[in-house]
Amino acid sequence: MSNKIRIAVTIGEPAGIGPEITLKSLLSEEATGICRPLIVGSAAVIEEAAEKLSIAINPSVEILDVGDIRGRDFPRGRSTAEGGRDCAAYIRKAVELALSREVDAIVTAPISKESLKMAGIGWPGHTEMLAELTGTKDFAMVLCGGPIRVILVTIHTALSNVPALITRERVLKTIIMAKRTCAVMGIEKPRIAVAGLNPHAGEAGIFGREEIEAISPAVEDACKMGIPVFGPFPPDALFNKVYKGEFDLVVCMYHDQGLIPLKMIALDKGVNITVGLPFIRTSPDHGTAYDIAWKGIADPSSMIEAIKTAVQCGDRV
Repeated sequence: MSNKIRIAVTIGEPAGIGPEITLKSLLSEEATGICRPLIVGSAAVIEEAAEKLSIAINPSVEILDVGDIRGRDFPRGRSTAEGGRDCAAYIRKAVELALSREVDAIVTAPISKESLKMAGIGWPGHTEMLAELTGTKDFAMVLCGGPIRVILVTIHTALSNVPALITRERVLKTIIMAKRTCAVMGIEKPRIAVAGLNPHAGEAGIFGREEIEAISPAVEDACKMGIPVFGPFPPDALFNKVYKGEFDLVVCMYHDQGLIPLKMIALDKGVNITVGLPFIRTSPDHGTAYDIAWKGIADPSSMIEAIKTAVQCGDRV
């Protein structure tokens, strides 16, 4: 019996690039040489992707047939309720396998939030769905690419909602999760930075009071707990320091604050990690890419990195 960890890999939105990058990544020795992968998804979709895109199915990789799509005439290149229902089915099955310890970690190909909505599924994305399915209350989204790692205080919400969500308690919880993230990633002496919300980190309240009333107090609370955290720093200057290696992880106040600098340097190899779950979950840091779906030109690099990250972190949960 192999002692390689077992990874459930969901194929994501059937109409997107998920099936293609899943199959391509599992032909790579970088991925299959370090784990025992199990593809979770519709067998019809997987077989059609392999045939249409001329991608071999790795004979050593097991496929678990899940979902309602049974034929090969499903829509491609756009969101549908059918795709949303199948996406959710794949994720539910993978979570079931992880909670029963039949797999050690989950890697998820991209899903469409629009498809979920069309299917009447209320979760805004993978992260929230995984948290509810596992009964996890304290969780966070972590993104990694090159020398940049970020953890988000707020995730999938309109920018106009963000200021009201920046509370002392929420920021402190995220800083605590940041320390846990570093432990999971094997960073023994972490240096955690906190970004401000406003330009110039509020400039002593001139451009906003979130830093004074929520962010700085949370940083002080974390320091008293012995967490090596610094800030808040003006966001526009912080990422140059991170890029040069001065910090290991940045606590960001909202989605694009962290994702823009990360994707600028690591769009093809970025990885998303959900921290706080009872198992490791990673995914490529890109979307369904409908514009190139089912054309055979999707790059699996980020998916391969997600598998590698799941293996590296899988025994530290």
